[in-house]
Order: sequence, then C-alpha cells, then structure tokens
Amino acid sequence: MLKLLDRYILKKFLGTFVFTLLVITVIAVVIDTSEKADDFVKSGMTAWQLVIHYYIGFVPFIMSMIFPLIVFIAVIYFSSKMAGRSEFIAILAGGVRYNRMLRPYFIGSIFLSVIFWLASQYWVPRANEIRTDFQAVYVDRNSSYNPDVHRTDNYYLRVDPVTYVGLHSYDTASKSATNFFMQKLKGNKVYYNLRAESIRWDPKKKDWKLSGIVQRNIDGLKETVEKKDSMHVNLNVEPRELRRDDYLKDKLTTPELHQFIHMEEIRGAEGLNTFKVELYHRDATPFSVIIMALIGAIISTRKIRGGSGVHLAVGIVMASTFVVMDKFSVTFSTKGNFPPMLAAWLPNIIYSGLAYGLYVRTPK
Repeated sequence: MLKLLDRYILKKFLGTFVFTLLVITVIAVVIDTSEKADDFVKSGMTAWQLVIHYYIGFVPFIMSMIFPLIVFIAVIYFSSKMAGRSEFIAILAGGVRYNRMLRPYFIGSIFLSVIFWLASQYWVPRANEIRTDFQAVYVDRNSSYNPDVHRTDNYYLRVDPVTYVGLHSYDTASKSATNFFMQKLKGNKVYYNLRAESIRWDPKKKDWKLSGIVQRNIDGLKETVEKKDSMHVNLNVEPRELRRDDYLKDKLTTPELHQFIHMEEIRGAEGLNTFKVELYHRDATPFSVIIMALIGAIISTRKIRGGSGVHLAVGIVMASTFVVMDKFSVTFSTKGNFPPMLAAWLPNIIYSGLAYGLYVRTPK
C-alpha cells in the first residue's frame, strides 16, 4: 500500500515527467516543422491533413526516442529541488531508511517502463507506419526510400533450404516480373531448373502464376525437358515482401517482426542483424527506464554545493554517454558481427553496474 511519502514523491515524479516530455516533444515538433516546411507545402495538404497523415505518427515516434532520457532528466530535476530544500535530509532524519526512500522511484519507473514496453511492441510501430508512409512519398521522394523508384528491381531469394529463385524487373504496381528462374539444389548440384518468361501474383489463389515455362529435371547426365504455357507455384513469398523498405523494422509490431525474422532465416537471407537489434531493443529500452530513474535518484537526492545545476550537468553527461554507447553497440552489430542481443543490452548491463556502484558509495 502506498504511504504518504510514496504518493508525495510519485506525484512529483510523474508530474515532472509528463511536463518535461510534453515540452521537449513540442520543441521537437517545431524543429521538425521548420525543417520540412517545403515538403509540407509541396504535399498540398491542409494543416489538419498533416496532423492526421504525419504528426499523429511523428509525435509517438519522437516520444519513444526520448522517453528514457526524459525519465532521467525529470528524476534529477525534481529530486535536486527537493534536496536543495533539505527534504531528503528531513526524511532520513525522521527514521526512514534510504532503501525505503527509493521505493517510490522504483514504483514510478516500473509503471512508466511497462507503459513504454507496451507502446514499443504495438503502438509505436503503428504510428511509425503513418509517419514513414508520408515520409516516403513527400520527403524521400527522390531517395531509395521511395517505393516508386524500385519498379525495375531484381530480386534473388532463397525460399526454402534447397530452392533459389530470381525475379527480374519486378514492378510493385502490377506485382509482376520477367525472366523468372527457380533452381533446386541437392548439396551443391542442381537437380531442377525452371525458367519462365513472366511471373505475376494471383490475388485469388494467393500464389504466383508463371507463363512461358521451360522445366528441366536433371539426374546426373540425364536431363528431362518439359514446356508449359502456364502454371502456379507457391514461393512462400508475398508481394509486400518484395518491396524494399528501409523503414520496415520500425513499422512491424513485435509479433510481425518475429515472424519476418523467422521467415527470412528460413530463406537464408543475410543482413538480419538490423531487425534483430530492433527486436531486442524493444525489451532493453523499457528496462533502461528503471536503470536511469534509479541512477538519477541516487545522484540527485544528495544535497551538494551548486544544487540542481550540478545535478543536471552530471545527468546530461551520463545520458549523452548512454546514447553514444547505445549507438556504437548497434552500429557494431549491424555493420559487423557483434551479437544483436548483446548490442541491445550492453548499455543496460554497463549502467546497471554503474547504478550499483553509485548506490554502494552513497551515504545513507
């Protein structure tokens, strides 16, 4: 049951957090609006349409980016104010143990962490879908993010452990391609080869229709050739998976991201560390909310010369170090061979040790 002390600190904690989050978000929206003003004008949308088709997705995205740091800053700000008024000295002098005094910080951080975890799994990806769809059409019009640029793409896929396919000049609008081939291997030898003049997605049968087909079954030195006008094949690939989208990892909910990684591993796809890091990050980042809140509480509950200014300076340095460390670990994983799970959790592991060290050294 929450006591008066818990309610008092929790009220300050959550109130300061909400206020700080809203202020920083408004600043981010203003900066983003100024940067994209030309794109907004070219889109021809009204202010309300921009809110519906862009900002309703941008605001959750920016909130998710700064959430742990805002928790950290909020804790340091209101706690240093309380320390400056000697409130923590009075609390400890009244017989309250130091660990007991930290309990409302722990409760508040867990509450925010759970909300952030749920948002990261489901809500933020849906918001990112709105934001990135607008960005792809109106902001990245001439960049590789724009799906319209990829109307002459070539795709080479492994659809199962023994089957490899290739599609040339794939058109995302008509969901068709030319010069299709499919090969099946046993060991390092091809035992089946198929060539087709064209391939098109059949929305009724939910598979691919081939036209102008030549099939070859190879058994050692023997080869059987068969020609067909058309046939249907199940490639275990849907058209939406052939659309290159650098925003894909941000738009998929966690269950969808799990499924995507699983299917790509079956196909033998490479470069999945980006998606795996994103998957593990959705669990690691909410946990960092708890760590940052406790570090902020341990640092700022002490009354020192310089007051909240010193606390905020220390907090900003620590927060910046955390962000840099996180970016480095993600880069080493996506561009190198650093394990994705370790890349996502490494900053939390290091800062958990830092939190414990600060806790042990803090006068109680």
